[in-house]
Amino acid sequence: MFSFTAPFPLLLPVRQIFKTTTENDPAAATRHEMGKLRGLVEPGMRVAITAGSRGIRDLPVVLSAVGEWLREAGAKPFVVPAMGSHGGATGRGQIELLAHLGITETQIGMPILATMDTVVIGQCDNGPAVHLDANAATADAILLVNRVKPHTDFPGPVESGLAKICAIGLGKQRGAEAIHAYGAEMLARWVPEVARRVMNTVNVLGGLAILENAFDRTARVTFVRCQDIGGAGEARLLEEARSLMGSLPFDELDVLVVDELGKDKSGSGLDTNVIGRRMVRGVEEFEHPRIRNITVHSISQASGGNALGIGLADFVPFRVLEQIDLRPMYVNAITGGNSGTQRVQLPIAFATDRDVVAAAILTCGRADLTTVRLVRIHDTLDLSHLLVSESLRGSVENTPGLQIEGDSLPMSFDKYGNLLGVVGQPTA
Repeated sequence: MFSFTAPFPLLLPVRQIFKTTTENDPAAATRHEMGKLRGLVEPGMRVAITAGSRGIRDLPVVLSAVGEWLREAGAKPFVVPAMGSHGGATGRGQIELLAHLGITETQIGMPILATMDTVVIGQCDNGPAVHLDANAATADAILLVNRVKPHTDFPGPVESGLAKICAIGLGKQRGAEAIHAYGAEMLARWVPEVARRVMNTVNVLGGLAILENAFDRTARVTFVRCQDIGGAGEARLLEEARSLMGSLPFDELDVLVVDELGKDKSGSGLDTNVIGRRMVRGVEEFEHPRIRNITVHSISQASGGNALGIGLADFVPFRVLEQIDLRPMYVNAITGGNSGTQRVQLPIAFATDRDVVAAAILTCGRADLTTVRLVRIHDTLDLSHLLVSESLRGSVENTPGLQIEGDSLPMSFDKYGNLLGVVGQPTA
């Protein structure tokens, strides 16, 4: 159909070294923090525990430890998928999504009760109705479990974390739609307010916050009291999480090549905090990084065809279009209101990876294409290994925390035009 020629750059294998901390025993840390619930859990109490749709490395371990502690306290714990409309907005789909993340009844030792039904437990003043997962509503208590991190849709003192999984996750599709109907720019207001309404209406024990470092490993597990969820306590955790995040070490790039997009990598498929693009009407864009063109070359298996975030890219191969299941992607987009519409618009597509990267180089706006500033990554969750164009060698050598791990090699493709090599593995 098309065939483009561009000066593909030589690529340097670069390792980004992050100074960070790691919790070596997340299960023990979880049990320690659960000890703060002594006196609040009674024998026979049915406790609903939240499990979201994100790829949190140690979430199965944390959930298992939570369940063990609660059973030892005489409680009857169970897990509810708290993920808005993800999983195609079906109970079965949400169970399957959890299974992709390593969360099954066998793995965590607890029942998983999935439904899209909700009960309305309140109404915010001049705002959304407050929905609660029907299974969680029957429990004697709820324990919120989630990772705290910067959100991909909006800036605020409280973004993605315990308040969000309470307000939007436990709200299921109806609750998520009700909140998103006010626009992404209002999420910073309604997420904590809806969460407070839930906590003031039903028995929420508190939350376990998971903080991850730049290597996608648990840095800390900490218990958060209800009065701090959606408030100053969670805001402090957000700033800590922000300081632990990985990022691209360059403020300006001409082309970013992303091997894989996925809901298990970020709620937006591509982490907007990494690529510097929100693409949400009414919400301001990031100041940096500034990236001219972005290419995406596959959808992760765990996404189940939900390619939300594909609209953040500029070019894709036909293969990516074939991997998309429009139903779960569009359900997720419509549930997300104006934060989802642009992110499911399809990029320009060509037959091969070679044509895609060539088109991105040719349209990046650089007069001398032999000096193109290009970086290739596997996904926006793994930023410790990069393939970096020779034009950025000087920046790499002058940036603390960046280490060249070998000789530069040509960007190579097989006879079908598919990208060769895996970021982070030897290319020779």
